[in-house]
Amino acid sequence: MVGAMIDLTKQKKLEKKLSLANESLKNHAKVLERSNEELEQFAFITSHDLQEPLRMVSSFMNQLKRRYADQLDEKALLYIHYAMDGAKRMKQIILDLLLYSRANRPTEQIEEVNLNEIVTEYTLLRRKLIAEKKASILFDSLPAFQTYKAPIIQIFHCLLDNALKYTKKNLPPRIKIQAKEKETLWEFTIEDNGIGIDPKFYDKVFIIFQRLHNRDEYEGTGIGLALVKKSVEFLGGEVWLESKPGEGSTFYFTIAK
Repeated sequence: MVGAMIDLTKQKKLEKKLSLANESLKNHAKVLERSNEELEQFAFITSHDLQEPLRMVSSFMNQLKRRYADQLDEKALLYIHYAMDGAKRMKQIILDLLLYSRANRPTEQIEEVNLNEIVTEYTLLRRKLIAEKKASILFDSLPAFQTYKAPIIQIFHCLLDNALKYTKKNLPPRIKIQAKEKETLWEFTIEDNGIGIDPKFYDKVFIIFQRLHNRDEYEGTGIGLALVKKSVEFLGGEVWLESKPGEGSTFYFTIAK
C-alpha cells in the first residue's frame, strides 16, 4: 500500500498553473483579435474620409493650373505642383496603411500555390520595367505547397520590387531566387546585386514607413518590407537579411509547413 501511494500535490499545482496560463493566453488572443478588427475598421474609415478631401485638393489645383497657367508666374506654378504632389503622396500613404492593416487577414482559403507560377506572373506584370533595366530574374524548380496565396504573392512582389528599385547605375539588375526544404519549414533566399544596406539599418528596414533614402532618389512610402515581415510572420515564418553597401543584398525568409 505504501509503495503504491503517490503524492499528487505538485502535479495538481502544476496543472492549475497551466490551466490559468492557458486561460490567460486565450483572453490575450481575444484582445489582440478585437484590437486588429478595430485597427482594420479605423484604417478603412480613415482612408475613406481622408481620400475625399485629398481628391478635392488635387482636383481644384488641377483646375487652377489648367485655367490660369498663363496668368501665374513660375513660383505660383511651383506651389501648385507641391500641393498636387503632396496630395498624391498622402493618398498613397493612406492606401498603404489600409493594405498593411489587412495584411494578416487573407479572405481566401488555403490552396496549392506553385511559386514558379507566382514568379513567372510577376515577370509578365513587370516586363516593361525588367526590359528597361535589362534585368534578369533567375529561378529554377521552386516548390508548390498548401498555403494562403495572397500573402505569398505580397512577399515575392515586395522583395522583387525592392531588388529592381534599389539598383546601381549602369549595372543591369541580377536577381536570384532559391528555395531549400527543411524538416518543418521552407527557407527562401532572394539575392540581388544592388546598392546594398548598411548592417546598422537591418532592423529599421522592416518598420512601417521607415525610409533609408531620399524620395528624390527612390520613390515609395517605406511600407514594402513591413508588409513582407507581417505576411511572413502570419505564415509562421521569419525574415532577415545579409547585405553590404555597394555589394547587393540577400533576403531570407521561412514559411512553416
